[in-house]
Amino acid sequence: MNRELKIRDLTLRDGQQSLFATRMTQAQIDRVLPLFKEAKFYAMEVWGGAVPDSVMRYLNEDPWERLEKIKAGIGDASKLTALSRGRNLFGYNPYPDSVIEGFNRNAIQSGIDIMRIFDALNDVNNIKSTIKFVKENGGIADCTVCYTVDPRFSRNERLMGFLKGKPLPNKIFTIDYFVNKALELEEMGADMITIKDMAGLIPPVKSGIIIKMMKEDLSIPIDFHTHSTPGYGLASVLTAIINGADIIDSCLLNFAGGPAAPAFEIIQLFCDKLDIDTGVNKSVIAQINRELKTIREELADFDSYKIFPITFDLEKDKLPPEIDELFDKAIELAHLKKERELLETTQAIESYFNFPPPNEKVRLAEIPGGMYTNMLAQLKQLKLESLLPRVLEIIPSVRLSAGCPPLVTPTSQIVGVQAVNCVQDENSGKPLYTNKSIQFVNLVKGFYGKTPTPIDPAFRKKITGSPKEIAYDPAAYKKQENPSLDDFGGVKLASNEKEELLLELFPAVANTFLSSRIESKYMAEVNAIEDEKRKKLQDAKDAYNSLSAEEKRAKLEKGLYNYQRTTINPENHD
Repeated sequence: MNRELKIRDLTLRDGQQSLFATRMTQAQIDRVLPLFKEAKFYAMEVWGGAVPDSVMRYLNEDPWERLEKIKAGIGDASKLTALSRGRNLFGYNPYPDSVIEGFNRNAIQSGIDIMRIFDALNDVNNIKSTIKFVKENGGIADCTVCYTVDPRFSRNERLMGFLKGKPLPNKIFTIDYFVNKALELEEMGADMITIKDMAGLIPPVKSGIIIKMMKEDLSIPIDFHTHSTPGYGLASVLTAIINGADIIDSCLLNFAGGPAAPAFEIIQLFCDKLDIDTGVNKSVIAQINRELKTIREELADFDSYKIFPITFDLEKDKLPPEIDELFDKAIELAHLKKERELLETTQAIESYFNFPPPNEKVRLAEIPGGMYTNMLAQLKQLKLESLLPRVLEIIPSVRLSAGCPPLVTPTSQIVGVQAVNCVQDENSGKPLYTNKSIQFVNLVKGFYGKTPTPIDPAFRKKITGSPKEIAYDPAAYKKQENPSLDDFGGVKLASNEKEELLLELFPAVANTFLSSRIESKYMAEVNAIEDEKRKKLQDAKDAYNSLSAEEKRAKLEKGLYNYQRTTINPENHD
């Protein structure tokens, strides 16, 4: 092999989150850990994202225990990775350094090796403190540049903007923009850079160019992360590999494709042809996939696709000649930068493996799939789903007015919700932005950080009541209450720092989870005491009943079986 490529497996976090709403139980994860340990991926993303919230909310499981059990199962065979939103950690609102430090320290102590840090605005200042705390605690700071696209305006909209003296911007998110962000993060201390294309919108030629330029300008490893929703994913991964990416993110076959990342097996087949060593133990991959298929069947209620890929063993199965030729053709087209033909070829490969076809609506709308489905759900709830085309039409102007935030969680949801609100206003004959979400107000206010383009002070005043930018003030943060639960022996709701962090980061969900756990433990202890009392009483009854009538009378005369002390009634002794 003339080159090495590291693989970060996303199956147990991003894979199950993208396809099955993060519903894998600890028991299901435990079944595959011994096999994943044998696979020896460079890294495994297993925590962060929606995992801590979901395992408490839906599975009544402890997020910290999940991480620690995975670490115990994997050991040092692969580095464990988590995903966090920098200063926002998991939610919308920023946190003070005390919370950020505590979270990252405990995550690393519990088993995380690599903390992938992103900010929804690509505001590097929101990542700075996390880099510091991750490195201080011996972790690897994987800093993310979120890929996004410029708002798409029609020719008529651009003409109207020009005539009104407010020409619409063009070419905000250029290749230089992403490379410069990566350079800033490297200067801040990043140990590696991830190009995070959560919406799967990066076309293959562009992914190759960005990777190549980053490799020329940076001295740290570059990871490429994308999704398959609009149909670009596999082709973009291929061009990233050809142009020098150090690490590629993927999922195993049964947890790949659609809204998830491209499949490792297909990437491995490309690497075999390119004489690239991934370091993965291919002999165990088919075995993991068999277990994952069973788990996927168990998660059928949360599987919106229910389209299973074909069974394919990298060690034993051979591709049909016509499919094998498609791999060779794709490599040639990637080198030649023939994008349209490359996409047709890689999509034909994925079709052979029986992955869902590209989502054309998402591709044309140029928004993340989750944003699209959330807006549709919001409209359906209002019985206004017929207004979806108008919502898609208004998104660029809403986004532009708000400083052109990248379309990544949570800003994609903020923009999407506000676009629906605006169309609802319009449909009711009200001025746009009559109905504003608090998150949109905070975004425009400057509470979440610096937006890629400046916000017009007049628009800020319209939305927030003041033309001035108001940044987040850590001094205003109020720590969550940690009450004593008098009904359960006066114990604190959160009994240690990890539980306190759960309360800080997920107040409502953690409150329910911790309260339920305390109640269960308390009732178990009460029941154990009652069981012990009943056992002692029964033992006393059994001992008494085993005596002869004469022995019973003798003991009663000596007061050894006073019913007031034993609850055994002497009237029933004979």
